[in-house]
Amino acid sequence: MDDEELSGAQLLAEALRTQNVKYIFGIVGVPVIEIAMAAQAAGIKYIGMRNEQAACYAASAVGFLTGRPGVCLVVSGPGLIHALGGMANANMNCWPVVVVGGSSDQNQETMGAFQEFPQVEACRMYSKFSARPSSLEAIPIVVEKAVRASIYGRPGACYIDIPGNMVNAKVNKIKVRKISCCLPPPVSLAESDAVCNAVSILKQSRRPLLIIGKGAAYSRAEANIRELVNLYGFPFLPTPMGKGVVPDDHPNCVSAARSRALQNADVVLLLGARLNWILHFGLPPRFSPDVKIIQVDIYAEELGNNVKPTVALLGDINAVVDQLLGYLKHDTWTYPLNTQWWKMLKERIKSNENTSKVLALEKSVPMNYYTVFYCVRELLPKNCIIVSEGANTMDIGRTILNNSLPRHRLDAGTFGTMGVGLGFAIASAVVVKEQNTPERVVCIQGDSAFGFSGMEVETICRYKLPIIIIIVNNNGIYSGLDEECWKEMEKIGELETTAPPVSLLPNARYDQVMSAFGGKGYFVRTPDELHRALEESLNCETPSLINIMINPSSDRKPQDFHWLTRSNL
Repeated sequence: MDDEELSGAQLLAEALRTQNVKYIFGIVGVPVIEIAMAAQAAGIKYIGMRNEQAACYAASAVGFLTGRPGVCLVVSGPGLIHALGGMANANMNCWPVVVVGGSSDQNQETMGAFQEFPQVEACRMYSKFSARPSSLEAIPIVVEKAVRASIYGRPGACYIDIPGNMVNAKVNKIKVRKISCCLPPPVSLAESDAVCNAVSILKQSRRPLLIIGKGAAYSRAEANIRELVNLYGFPFLPTPMGKGVVPDDHPNCVSAARSRALQNADVVLLLGARLNWILHFGLPPRFSPDVKIIQVDIYAEELGNNVKPTVALLGDINAVVDQLLGYLKHDTWTYPLNTQWWKMLKERIKSNENTSKVLALEKSVPMNYYTVFYCVRELLPKNCIIVSEGANTMDIGRTILNNSLPRHRLDAGTFGTMGVGLGFAIASAVVVKEQNTPERVVCIQGDSAFGFSGMEVETICRYKLPIIIIIVNNNGIYSGLDEECWKEMEKIGELETTAPPVSLLPNARYDQVMSAFGGKGYFVRTPDELHRALEESLNCETPSLINIMINPSSDRKPQDFHWLTRSNL
């Protein structure tokens, strides 16, 4: 009907649906309740969370998993401020997300309105685009621009501000210009001469190494990268969320010889990974001083950051790898597997794996990390989505738990953010449910990491999401105290002055948190108990939490280098 009137909430919901937004995660209150209801009426799935940070983490994970932004819906003031952590994390990870924040009424601006806060200005530091529609008629335009900005170029966070008075105000539908869905991101190619130069350098290398980043996973480059590895025999090293682009159990994966590979490679083909702290800035002593870097990235400003590349290939990862393959296929050249380079890597891989297995075979109780992860590895299906966060829990788990498929590992990421685990797991389970695929979602966390967003267990149970949470519990942050030591501390005096800052309550029953909301909780001390609990959890659809007690002093095996590179200045 030409004279039909639409509210601001309805306009926003319809605009999001037009832009192919399928999921909203949030916490409602004044003034955004009607927005969530309108979104549901428009066919968008709404998942009510318990904390805005977790809601924003979940919405951004949808962006990584699907290539289309999820939406985080928050109330004004503190609600939006809580979501800023999720926006910053999305920007650092280069994941698309759109945050929609209610705000105080326009006619009360500067008067000290309820939860009044300069939200558009505050979000500019954490986003690619931050705006408030100037009128109801402008809502579809701003929504299209926010979604487009979130996925074009380097993906990231965008913010839309909706004042309370706009939510229920109405406008005649005929006055609102129809805005169609934005086009898919344009696929850019690298310059042909630069690609030819890169191929020439690869062919001349004696110790080549492919580094596969989460940018490669996001660009759906797995088919081309697997062909590159299989045809030409390059060793490859995945970054944490680049795992699975090529299966971790592929014979050319050198994750178990990471330090040796980085130190000795003479040519590194960098595919959607940044030379930041995760890769030690590309600098000596972690890299050879003479290493030649072939850098492939979609973001021009990233090229040459920290290390000047020998060749810079600006473009979409999948498209550029396809270009590289096109040039390489012109002849029958193949990198020889039986070289000194491969011999060095294989020896290191075998040595590190043997060290890990020896630690895993220790029979002592409480268990160590390696015993736990080798037991978990035996049972996890190859297609499961692994969400991981914590310190040793995340780092050791990454080296032992394999991924066979891309976009099937999510963790603390570039920003090193704790608290992402349950939000990421919820998003993964919701996407799996929508796509009707058989993957299980397994969230493996340290006890400290679980505490950041533990109440999202209620969200998991409310929506009956078949998520398995595994808590590797060492009673602390990095390390903790056993129960006897804790009791001694209590006898000495006030815990505020005697307990180590890294310590948490020993033997905390996180499993009972899951049981309280109708899920299944397990308290585990031995490998046999762990095996039974995980096997039972995998065989049922009920949300479960396995609380595994390990030795509070358990640590990772000796490292060639400390994981965090520090400046010598």
